[in-house]
Amino acid sequence: MISLSQGRLQDRRPISIIDIGSNSIRLVVYEGVVRSPTVLFNEKMLAGLGRGLVTTGRLDEAGVARSMDEFKRFRALSEQAGAESFYVIATAAAREAENGPDFIRRAEEILGTQIRVLTGREEAYYSALGVISGFHPADGIAGDLGGGSLELVDVAGETIGDGITLPLGGLRLQDMSKSSPAAAAKIARVELARAKLLKGGEGRVFYAVGGTWRNLARLHMNATGYPLNVMHHYELGIDGSLPFLRQVARGDIENMKGIEGVSKARRALLPYGAAVLLEIIAAMQPSKIVVSALGVREGFLFSLLPQESQRADPLTSAAGELALLRARSVTHAQELVEWTAQSLAAFDIAETEEEKRYRHAACLLADIGWRAHPEYRGTQSLNIIAHASFIGVDHPGRLFLALVNAFRNDGVFNDGIAPELKALATPRYLERARLLGALMRVVYLLTASMPGVMPKLKWEKRDNGVLALVIPASRAALKGERPEGRMAQLAKVSGRKLELVVSGS
Repeated sequence: MISLSQGRLQDRRPISIIDIGSNSIRLVVYEGVVRSPTVLFNEKMLAGLGRGLVTTGRLDEAGVARSMDEFKRFRALSEQAGAESFYVIATAAAREAENGPDFIRRAEEILGTQIRVLTGREEAYYSALGVISGFHPADGIAGDLGGGSLELVDVAGETIGDGITLPLGGLRLQDMSKSSPAAAAKIARVELARAKLLKGGEGRVFYAVGGTWRNLARLHMNATGYPLNVMHHYELGIDGSLPFLRQVARGDIENMKGIEGVSKARRALLPYGAAVLLEIIAAMQPSKIVVSALGVREGFLFSLLPQESQRADPLTSAAGELALLRARSVTHAQELVEWTAQSLAAFDIAETEEEKRYRHAACLLADIGWRAHPEYRGTQSLNIIAHASFIGVDHPGRLFLALVNAFRNDGVFNDGIAPELKALATPRYLERARLLGALMRVVYLLTASMPGVMPKLKWEKRDNGVLALVIPASRAALKGERPEGRMAQLAKVSGRKLELVVSGS
């Protein structure tokens, strides 16, 4: 029996998934099968199994030999991590190669479990599920670029539409084009003409999935000086990214800023990934490119969830887990969700559905930095939230969550808070974050960060235009100089006349 630390959720049963791709093989041990998965352990090798497949029809022999050695290690690591379930999936190279069945048989003997060799349709399906699980909601075309194939699928909310698998993986294109990105672009253009579903994506989002496109996006981050090093939901505007993509597609990458952060094995495939993406943009005319850190593997994990759990909000699920692990009282955090909703209603401030989700998550995260030194709680919390492995939130929303916590801890008029990151939030989010932080600064001084008081605090509109926060007479001793000072700050932020009073006064 493994003794779990208090930093682990006690009800989770670890699960391992090995994903055997045409270029890379990856082991991921997840904390459990949940709506917003947390990675316990992550390891990969670039085996290059699909290298030369076009000309030889066989998996690369050196890659096969290295893979067998690594499978032994992956199995041992999975057991060491305490995984109670173990799944292995394989994609394009393994299903297409002449020696694929022999490779699978040998791998199954080493891993001690059956390997599921996905069909092209299944690969597209699980890739689409990965995107559906990671965005709230997804609406566009999901494209998963591997070493051997490209899967394109229409996704809209929970609905998976038309899909197609094309032989446009990076390693395959490199072979087919005889290492010419220009020739690869022509091949991609011809193949993508078969993908009629792209026309239905015009003006919608293209979700880029796969290691080559993630590395391409990371290079774009470095080239543009983007301050938030989080891959999931990173957006590339079409007009702004075209010169960058054309440069990479030409193979002119060795002197690009940040190229040293891309492994040489991955670096060689970047021009082919850029060439395919340029052709997709031309054929689809999307509104923007959005990077998904979730793909086939996470889609497969998502498929193991009950339908009710699949419909849960991934952002608030993850925020609730973090509150359980790090807040002084998760009940207090949940009370804060309700109290802030009542407060905004009292202030006559409307919210969109997205803003409600983000406020909900911000409240659950509001106390995660309490163990830090008081002078650094805001900074630590901002960094944890801004860089957390959250899904179901875009980058401006992510910064909203982080800034609420920073304002709540460091003061609502502290304009020196993370200026580069703060610039990623919209003006509306910045204003909302300041207001929500100000509300939290009042209520935390009235509750000692413990539950039971907040549900008894009520807003009342007075005839003189004052909005009063009423403390019940039984809690009159909570009223004092510092809470009144915080109310004055809230009044300034909200532009309203406010008072802190005891019931009956």
